[in-house]
Amino acid sequence: MAAQINPSILSADFARLADEAKAVEGADWLHVDVMDNHFVPNLTLGVPVVESLARATDTPLDCHLMIEAPDRWAPQYVEAGAGSVTFHAEAAAAPVRLAREIRAKGARASMALKPATPVEPYEDLLPELDMLLIMTVEPGFGGQAFLDIMLPKIRRTRELIKKHGLELWLQVDGGVSAATIERCADAGADVFVAGSAVYGASDPAEAVRALRTQADAATAEASWSCDH
Repeated sequence: MAAQINPSILSADFARLADEAKAVEGADWLHVDVMDNHFVPNLTLGVPVVESLARATDTPLDCHLMIEAPDRWAPQYVEAGAGSVTFHAEAAAAPVRLAREIRAKGARASMALKPATPVEPYEDLLPELDMLLIMTVEPGFGGQAFLDIMLPKIRRTRELIKKHGLELWLQVDGGVSAATIERCADAGADVFVAGSAVYGASDPAEAVRALRTQADAATAEASWSCDH
């Protein structure tokens, strides 16, 4: 699969979200960070903004729910127009049931793991998912430095995906930039959330294209891709 670049609107101008979405129309998805000031120490946006964004852009929405009680709230984001909904393993009471509900409502189901959460306990759950998100920073704030210590975890996750023959996307989020995206792709990631690296650029659309080119080149040389 070709690398996918998902600009994070956490780094966009919140007063101009519709315009900021249009500025990256060549992106694969628009990454929407939902934070509740409980699961993470920050508060961003909710269902009404997602509904408005879904009307304002043709780019599908990739909603990352950094919230408590995702079992209750995640289905509402599908109804609001999200094409993919990510809940956190650390917050979900019944992740299999929730993933199935998200899928039943018509969206892709994704689960996120914080840096300290190992992937191995969730191996048997992976077939229930369309994507797994490996956080490469502590969730809650944009603009953080990439955690290199997550690269072995990305590799182990890719190995699990191959072991089970899954068509599971592997997303990374946090500190992804021109300086780090190739390492992520080499380790096994194929979906890349980029905030500051896109919206901090003078030409966000060109930044998306450049990141995709870098990721595709690194993937082509990666051992996991050559073995696929």
